[in-house]
Amino acid sequence: MSGTRGKLRVSALQLHIDAGEPELNFGRVQARLQEAAAAADKPDVIVLPEMWNTGYALERIGELADEEGARTRGMLSAFSRGAGVHVVGGSIAEKRAQEVYNAAYAYNREGELAGQYEKIHLFRLMDEEKHLAAGSRLGLFPLEGADAAMMICYDIRFPELARSLALAGAKALFVPAEWPKPRLHHWRSLLIARAIENQMYVIACNRTGMSGSTEFFGHSMIIDPWGEVIAEAGEEETILSADIDLSLVDEVRSRIPVFEDRRPQLYRL
Repeated sequence: MSGTRGKLRVSALQLHIDAGEPELNFGRVQARLQEAAAAADKPDVIVLPEMWNTGYALERIGELADEEGARTRGMLSAFSRGAGVHVVGGSIAEKRAQEVYNAAYAYNREGELAGQYEKIHLFRLMDEEKHLAAGSRLGLFPLEGADAAMMICYDIRFPELARSLALAGAKALFVPAEWPKPRLHHWRSLLIARAIENQMYVIACNRTGMSGSTEFFGHSMIIDPWGEVIAEAGEEETILSADIDLSLVDEVRSRIPVFEDRRPQLYRL
């Protein structure tokens, strides 16, 4: 474990997800979390994929979603505290009153909720807008004395969101996803672009396996602020790990002062 002066080891848990089977998924996630935490080179941060509790069983999402996220919150809090690691808990289907959100949580080493985010861009190609409510806040959270952020899957197609997070101080962007075949080129290109243009680390955790007739390709990635891919998974279930150094973000931003050279008064969004 590192966790000193901005140096962190991150592990992305690239998993299969059984649509509509929360019990199977909770069991799988708990086993993989324990496996990651028991590694000889223990991670400082563990990241999960998108909608790992239910998958995209959207027709039944109201009955399957975690009420107020209680079960997930309790499990992630207890695990992060017991293992002494940060957890970016991917995202889950969370039910609040009569609405369901695609919600992500970040927990610190003490098991405290450090940040929460609800997916704000709903993906029409998978009918998210018909079954889920959109969020309305940025997913910023503290990480070892620095600022980090979360966005979810389809959000990476919106550079305005990533730029807003970078302008708010984020040095690392965590991206849980269920990004399907065949759009591997889009996945890789967009993640690398978000890292380059915002001069930040991007840690993206995608699912793998089949869900009905939809196939997911994995390819979870860890990308540095220069846009260099420092780790990338294949298509199988795996734990993808790499070391990052958040101080590199300051170095890159000082060498190419993109943020100082912005002219927002001329931009029309």
